[in-house]
Amino acid sequence: MPVDYQKLAVEGVQGLSPYEPGKPIDELARELGLDPGGIVKLASNENPLGPSDKALTAIRDALPELGRYPDGNAFVLKRALSAYYGLNESRLTLGNGSNDVLEIIARCFAGPGDEVVFSQYAFAVYPLATKAIGATGVQVPAVDWGHDLNAMADAVTGRTRLIFVANPNNPTGTMHSAEAIEAFLARVPERVLVVLDEAYCEYMDGEGNPDGLALLSRFPNLIVTRTFSKAWGLAALRVGYSVSSPEIADILNRVRQPFNVDSLAQVAAAAVLDDKDYLERSRRVNREGMAQLEEGFRKLGLEWIPSSGNFLAVDVGNHAAAVNQSLLAQGVIVRPVGGYGMPRHLRISIGLPEENRRCLDALDQALNGQASGA
Repeated sequence: MPVDYQKLAVEGVQGLSPYEPGKPIDELARELGLDPGGIVKLASNENPLGPSDKALTAIRDALPELGRYPDGNAFVLKRALSAYYGLNESRLTLGNGSNDVLEIIARCFAGPGDEVVFSQYAFAVYPLATKAIGATGVQVPAVDWGHDLNAMADAVTGRTRLIFVANPNNPTGTMHSAEAIEAFLARVPERVLVVLDEAYCEYMDGEGNPDGLALLSRFPNLIVTRTFSKAWGLAALRVGYSVSSPEIADILNRVRQPFNVDSLAQVAAAAVLDDKDYLERSRRVNREGMAQLEEGFRKLGLEWIPSSGNFLAVDVGNHAAAVNQSLLAQGVIVRPVGGYGMPRHLRISIGLPEENRRCLDALDQALNGQASGA
């Protein structure tokens, strides 16, 4: 009798479904016979500017050393992050993207019999990481598409080990104020770790925006995670990090793989931190593109969730799957979010002006086609 390898997997992994990323351009081109150069991808919240020139120069300079292993302690990148934020390097843990750090945290601090709290409509990695380690996920219903922080604090029991909070949240774009985050942290017992996922924090460029790093000295159970994949434009290189107390960072670094951030990622990330003009340009393009999409949605009679990230979740009605297929046929890739329990919405990343226009035109065609075919 053949061995059932599914049953050999640990219990938490048996019930997992793989994370589904945004469809790659080349994959759509192969499927539909489209010219890759004519496809617009607004599915994965990538920076439409591409990488910073400083990052590219740093990568080119590092290429001759590809035969050597990366610096396992990432001295240059940690020094750059330390200088950028004015914090001690002992607080840092690096990851192969912030996803890696989130999973390391889960592995270090929860397991079978423990509970992990997260919100409805929150980032899919939270329940995935929870199931993989055999812990019990506690999903708290959202309010107005965002985290109900009071209810999440109320959900803490004697078995709770971790709480994941995304601010801004993906895929809804909702955000809580600094005051709300601080009040929430004050209610959480110190024995429960709170992971504040700030992957999109650089897009919050106004005054008075929440900053998890400013709360670390007051809340020793807080871990802040961030990434270079969004506003910093280095998604392909996969480099993220967490900032926490040195004691927590020490634990995380015991589990972290020794070479989980490659050499090119390290030098590119360190270089882009010194490119303030690039970050400001990224924010400006995002701000203007957000306004462009919102105006387009308004003209199409669509409602959307106000967003503090680099994307918008737009309600396209009960035929979202058909609308998405029409967009794909027109060479426009966006992100269906039915898997998040949002079957009426599509998440659309902010692109360059011409990409946004192309998306709006395709959406107009998709909706008109759907209406005429109804």
